[in-house]
Amino acid sequence: MPETALLIQMALLLMGIGAFAGVLAGLLGVGGGIVLVPAFYFSLAALGYDSPELMQICLATSLATIIVTSARSVAAHNRKGAVEWSILRDWAPGIAVGALLGVLVVASLRSQILVLTFSVLVFLIACYMVFGKSTWRLADQMPKGLFQRALSALVGFLSVLMGIGGGSFGVPIMTLHGVPIHRAVATAAGFGAIIAIPSVLGFFFVEITPEARPPYTLGAVNIPAFLLVIAMTTLTAPLGAALAHKLDQKKLKRVFAVFLMIVSINMLRKALMG
Repeated sequence: MPETALLIQMALLLMGIGAFAGVLAGLLGVGGGIVLVPAFYFSLAALGYDSPELMQICLATSLATIIVTSARSVAAHNRKGAVEWSILRDWAPGIAVGALLGVLVVASLRSQILVLTFSVLVFLIACYMVFGKSTWRLADQMPKGLFQRALSALVGFLSVLMGIGGGSFGVPIMTLHGVPIHRAVATAAGFGAIIAIPSVLGFFFVEITPEARPPYTLGAVNIPAFLLVIAMTTLTAPLGAALAHKLDQKKLKRVFAVFLMIVSINMLRKALMG
């Protein structure tokens, strides 16, 4: 049985992580995974769980939280009629297949490689947030046929490698193909459940060395982290949403992008030095 002091430390850290992720999600409309993964990584490492399998636990637990947040977000957007269900229907099979392939790859890699992958992809996403223009277009309609299937699988695959819900890839893809930004955000929220449900089921069967597992970890999913983060994000997301109406969104997103760059560089440094 884990020591009581350790459990209390874990609970307090996870509650803080969940509260922070909830505020950011409400404030900037970003998925929690891009914040949760590095927060889990640094916190669990500080608690003594720094192992070659740590990143697997972080990715799997982040994806578990996305099942809940994605369902809530899609329901809210659907009430406003903003979800493009035809895109979700067409892209769902490829995304799910890509997500399952992502689980197989994550299960076979060590933390160092996964941290390097996460850091590079986060840095690229942050650069897009800073320099991307809403007027950029690749085409006037969404991809079809073989290209659409390949692209949807890539979205699922990369999202699992990052432990995120797919919005960071889905929104740019849709806006670059002529989907209005508010409908792209609403529809990309649905990518999260399509990515997270099959991948989390797969992560339940990933074996983690007993001494590398935080208390009450099932497969690679830490159950207390999942429950505490969901509870806190539910409480704090409305606060972030309220603040969003009072602050400059463009400036906030640029500040957040710089924050992501710093986080990704720090994770990259730790992986290379470790």
